[in-house]
Amino acid sequence: MARGTAEVTTRVMVTGRMRRVSRLLVTLAALLAASSGAAGEPRTVLAAIGVDDAHLQADFWVAALESPDEVLMPRAAIDAQNADLVARDPSLYDLAALPETLSRAQVLAWIERLAEPPAGPLFDAAGEPVPAARLEALVRNRALDAIPARQPARFGLVVVRAALRTFPTDLRVFRSPDDHDIDRFQESALFPGTPVLLAHESADGRWWFVVSPRYAAWIEKRHVAEGARRDVLAWREKTPFRIITGAQVETVFTPERPAVSRVVLDMGVRVPVLADWPAGEPVNGQHPYTAHVIELPVRGADGGLELAPALLPRIADSAAEYLPLTRANIVRQAFKFLGERYGWGHSYGGRDCSGFVSEVYRSMGVLLPRNTSAQSVSPALDKRLFTPADSRAERLAAVRSLDVGHLVYIPGHVMMVVGTVDGEPWVIHDTTGFGHVTPEGRLVRVRLNGVSITPLMPLAANETDLYIDRMTSIVRVVPAAPKEAPPPL
Repeated sequence: MARGTAEVTTRVMVTGRMRRVSRLLVTLAALLAASSGAAGEPRTVLAAIGVDDAHLQADFWVAALESPDEVLMPRAAIDAQNADLVARDPSLYDLAALPETLSRAQVLAWIERLAEPPAGPLFDAAGEPVPAARLEALVRNRALDAIPARQPARFGLVVVRAALRTFPTDLRVFRSPDDHDIDRFQESALFPGTPVLLAHESADGRWWFVVSPRYAAWIEKRHVAEGARRDVLAWREKTPFRIITGAQVETVFTPERPAVSRVVLDMGVRVPVLADWPAGEPVNGQHPYTAHVIELPVRGADGGLELAPALLPRIADSAAEYLPLTRANIVRQAFKFLGERYGWGHSYGGRDCSGFVSEVYRSMGVLLPRNTSAQSVSPALDKRLFTPADSRAERLAAVRSLDVGHLVYIPGHVMMVVGTVDGEPWVIHDTTGFGHVTPEGRLVRVRLNGVSITPLMPLAANETDLYIDRMTSIVRVVPAAPKEAPPPL
């Protein structure tokens, strides 16, 4: 499962290509040193190469756009593209189209497709080797032999932000004893209100294997409320609604109903609004005039679905509709995550590189597959694929045509274009870090571990390859306009 980059960087002999990068960095550093701030002092050059204070502001990039507020795709076109994505992309699931009865073969295929039993050494959070017997036990906890030949399809709504796991376990495992970030059993996360198919139960009774619209994996049962298929699928279609447009917001604290108190809602989450709530009637002990009265799913004592009112503060970053898909909104939404800690598989309450770009576009109503491996090749997205046969000149030509919002993929990583500086593309991405060549000609590793803004051209994957040499795909979320046919002779 590819989500981020983690190359090891060492001192090496610098190739001719690296020398060109070094010259670029020297020139860029000189330009930055020559420019000054409002007080006449040189701008601060920050840890990431070539980045100064101005680059950390969304307004810097928006001001440079020729048509920042141009609507790139109308809502009807976005809806059509989303429907096409669900219909054609094998990484997505149309829950409404699933049969009323599930076969053993189908459920088994979903579970086994997710992962094979662990192979090779794994280490726990304390850096100790995980005994083979423990790994075997968690594999058995999948209870594959207990999958019935046929079973009715059951559904539920996720009630809090919750982890999706490779196996039915909360054991965190790592590839090396000194790694504490990349939990190899962490797949993704689901947000409040996500509909899921409840496909199978673990042997210990603590976990569901669920199929969500963008992912199939294990989730703790306590985070899901089971309900009737019709009710579950209809909840997300209710109107009116609010779209979360901030990186994260919380519902209002309430001791009267803990299940809807300080519920975390991430960018792009859609929640129904109870517009007919009586104006003077309190919500969980509080007058609602300073908030939106929204409806959230709650897990009852029996595990069943209940719907409860909650308060979303009016000052919280939300909107009554999806944001228009414009270059300015792409930039501003992306910058709301700037500095957030990198979270492999949405761990640490954050997100990873593919989750980051997904949530930015989701606030504008645009659907993307979950992982880089699926996003970069999706049959329903406009893209330019690269192979080893593509020359450096061809890759450079493609890079020169990048526009704001375009997604650039290398193996295991995605970057979003935010603009150019002196004709060179810059990207915002959720990254562990990258390599680059210093002006002295030394290849070094910059550890960022968060959502960061960087130039694209100097980024180096290793001692011989720049990121542009590793590009596998450029995805244009907004399809390129078809070229006009030449006039007849």
